[in-house]
Amino acid sequence: MNSILRKSILGIAGLTVAGGLAAGPVAAHAADTTHAVKPVSVSVQGDTLIPHGVQGAQSRIDLNDEQTANVKAIIAATKKAGMDERAAVVSIATALQESKLENLGHLGDRNDHDSQGLFQQRPSSGWGTVEQITDPEYSTTAFLKGLKQVDGWQDMPLTVAAQTVQVSAYPDHYAQWEQQAADLVAEHWNS
Repeated sequence: MNSILRKSILGIAGLTVAGGLAAGPVAAHAADTTHAVKPVSVSVQGDTLIPHGVQGAQSRIDLNDEQTANVKAIIAATKKAGMDERAAVVSIATALQESKLENLGHLGDRNDHDSQGLFQQRPSSGWGTVEQITDPEYSTTAFLKGLKQVDGWQDMPLTVAAQTVQVSAYPDHYAQWEQQAADLVAEHWNS
């Protein structure tokens, strides 16, 4: 085989591999999740809390009292909205990604536009006033209202449902918090 033909074949193969790697994270939600790691700490409610299994490596942080209070506020708002544990898992995972469950005010130069609160919602995008979106109950209710408008959110991987509401520049990052969110819901739903 001449060297030009060999280089062409290797170039096409390289593009195919690179294209597959580039499309991997984007298409991750469409991947078969039957081989995903099932949660260990949420065995009884696992099918309800994580119906699709977790996707990718999971992150976990230790929570302080304020963050735990915000978890409880998200769960209370979810119950008040008449939604189930899965909605709480999606909400908590979203807040973990957006703010690490800290009710963030305006961060000055470090602020992403005018994003604030647990869900990094923006007054300029119609989420509410600064006072409203920095209120955990209001911001959770606003997130859940958006989630309810997503047809079939219950049947979607968490990261797809969260991204549909949040429209983040990093849509796949929500998935990394699913296990911790499920553990928190299992721990605090009935408390």
